[in-house]
Amino acid sequence: MTAKGEYRGLAYRNNADLAAWLAKRPSEAALEPELPIIDPHHHFWDTEHRGKYFLPELLADISGGHNIVSTVFLECQAMYRAGGPVEMRPVGEVEFVNGIAAMSASGQYGACRVAEAIIGHADLTIGARVRGVLEALIAAGNGRFRGIRYGVSHDPNEAIGKFVSRFVPPHQLADATFRQGFAELAKLGLSFESWQYHPQLPDAVDLARAFPDTTIILNHVGGVLGVGPYAGKRQEILASWRRDISELAKSPNVNVKLGGLGMPSFGFGFEHQDAPPSSVELAEAWRPYVEHCIEAFGPERCMFESNFPPDKQSCGYTELWNAFKRLTSGASAAEKKALYSGTAARVYRITAP
Repeated sequence: MTAKGEYRGLAYRNNADLAAWLAKRPSEAALEPELPIIDPHHHFWDTEHRGKYFLPELLADISGGHNIVSTVFLECQAMYRAGGPVEMRPVGEVEFVNGIAAMSASGQYGACRVAEAIIGHADLTIGARVRGVLEALIAAGNGRFRGIRYGVSHDPNEAIGKFVSRFVPPHQLADATFRQGFAELAKLGLSFESWQYHPQLPDAVDLARAFPDTTIILNHVGGVLGVGPYAGKRQEILASWRRDISELAKSPNVNVKLGGLGMPSFGFGFEHQDAPPSSVELAEAWRPYVEHCIEAFGPERCMFESNFPPDKQSCGYTELWNAFKRLTSGASAAEKKALYSGTAARVYRITAP
């Protein structure tokens, strides 16, 4: 990470290249435009490689016709403090996003409540003394802070390294000192976002069982890899992933985000096409992962996410939500309410539509 808060993600195209590519396919009309949506996972950043993604860029993306009523910001190493104690520097990110949330709450930028909830970062490897950092994050969030994400995505292969946001040792979730820090979350009513790759799902299962009173949100359907040594093994990986997801779903404190599938690390290769895929193509590619998660966890513990701008590498915002709506075309009204807003409202304790 650079002084500007450079989120690594070296395998991603910048804003200008993405805009030119996305323009090759006219935007689709939004399906079911009245359906209220809470987008529970997006970022804000200003990085040297990928450029700026602030409130104007998000508002432009969500203006395609879907009824986005609220959003949740997820940490991405943005705007850390440049000085002071190292463990306190992530507080700067929450301060920064809380300012954007306050702008949105004024109503001057539309009806969507942007960053109604904020997920930050704290270094759990410092053990129990992380409590002081968590209390500072709560104060900085001004009522919006809900929990942390500590990305533990790890793979020894160099082909995967360019997708990793932080360098962490293997089995970080099992580390005793890390777990001492993790134990402080529930005491303060805070949640934990679990972001790892699919080979690490057994570690997440063990963590969820060890801390049944901590709300855990599995990011990006468990981070299925499809590049490097995992390329060409989709069916084999799908079988083991299904088993691990079903095992994780046995822990009632775990919820899952349905998304992140547009990141290049999943290996669908849409970013290499001459033109972006349609929502029909996206839905067919993503179907096995979305449907199994809903079957395993139930709609009441699943929530669709945009994961923008990372998923913008594969598609536009409107097409992404159209793909999700195609996948749930046969769902009941109650199931759709849970998947598109209800689960997110419950987990993040924000306004339900």
